[in-house]
Amino acid sequence: MRSTRIQSIDLLRGLVIVIMALDHVHDFFGDLTAQPTNLTTTTAALFFTRWITHICAPVFSLLTGTGAYLAGGRMPKPQLSRFLFSRGLWLIFLELVVMRFALQFNLDYHTTIITVLWALGWSMLTLAGLIWLPLWAIILFGVVLVAGHNALDGINASMLGKFAPLWIVLHAPGILINTGRSVVVVSYVLVPWIGVTALGYALGAIFSWNPGRRQNLLSWLGGGLIAAFIILRFANIYGDPSRWSRQDSPVWTVMSFLNLTKYPPSLLFLLMTLGPALLLLRLFEKDAPRLLGPVVIVGRVPLFFYVVHFYLIHLLAVAASYLRYGRVDEMFQSPDLGHFPFSQPPGWDVGLPMIYLLWLTVLAIMFPLCRWYAHLKRTQGYWWLSYL
Repeated sequence: MRSTRIQSIDLLRGLVIVIMALDHVHDFFGDLTAQPTNLTTTTAALFFTRWITHICAPVFSLLTGTGAYLAGGRMPKPQLSRFLFSRGLWLIFLELVVMRFALQFNLDYHTTIITVLWALGWSMLTLAGLIWLPLWAIILFGVVLVAGHNALDGINASMLGKFAPLWIVLHAPGILINTGRSVVVVSYVLVPWIGVTALGYALGAIFSWNPGRRQNLLSWLGGGLIAAFIILRFANIYGDPSRWSRQDSPVWTVMSFLNLTKYPPSLLFLLMTLGPALLLLRLFEKDAPRLLGPVVIVGRVPLFFYVVHFYLIHLLAVAASYLRYGRVDEMFQSPDLGHFPFSQPPGWDVGLPMIYLLWLTVLAIMFPLCRWYAHLKRTQGYWWLSYL
């Protein structure tokens, strides 16, 4: 039975969580009308600030599956299946209740946007059944969903009549419910995130290999995904609904080339993010800098960081609103979809330098909290600690 953690996995997971926090600080302190990936209005600095955070969700999804496989080394398959099922339900609850409150600080449910924990929760529910299949079948399932789902881009939910809500949940992000009083929007659809998690489960098998063989495969997989991304993107034929084009300068041409669809994540989006992630995982097996020790700790308690840092950022935004405007009512009101997570007062955008400073401040607060919680999980045997 495996009893020790794998540091390279914790480091990669912690690194993407740290990067993720930058995106969420921008959500609360940047200009939400700026549209960082709209090449007609964005700046290079804003574009790449958003682009670097693209790696986060795919790595979360991949390592969720990897962690599930490794957990199978500590428990029999029936117990693992029950654990994945219960944890999946827990993540969905966190998304719809705990994280919704973190984003809006109200319970009126006028506006609800369903995000990443929803997709991860359903991925774990699906994985609870998939683990009974042979590993090759799980890999095939994952490849078909990841590589083939863009062939379905032409299907619009409105074409499916009464099945439109199901298609919104599975593949076409959009408004799931709109009663006039309450609106629910699905931004993280289940396909292909479930496929990524399935492939992550299969990836977990290589951690029983000898280090040399495992590192060699990680190098080939990472390099192969990057090469596939470059070839397919250059061809401009398949893998993403958008097409790249030559721009007025080399930098903007590169931005056009890298500007891919996240909702839902296209094949090219996943190749672009998971290829470098696998190379990082291979690098961290050989060389994990001591300076990244706090990042490893974050990677050991990822869900704790995720939940708590949203509350922290929102509280900082409340304090900033009071200090700058003398009021905080916007911070507790459900916004319209164009001003999520809250309706910003005029002149709210603090600028990128301040956003980076606030990001570092959030990390400085979160690191000791994560250290405390990681110690609690390591020294206490309470079963419920495994759910956060």
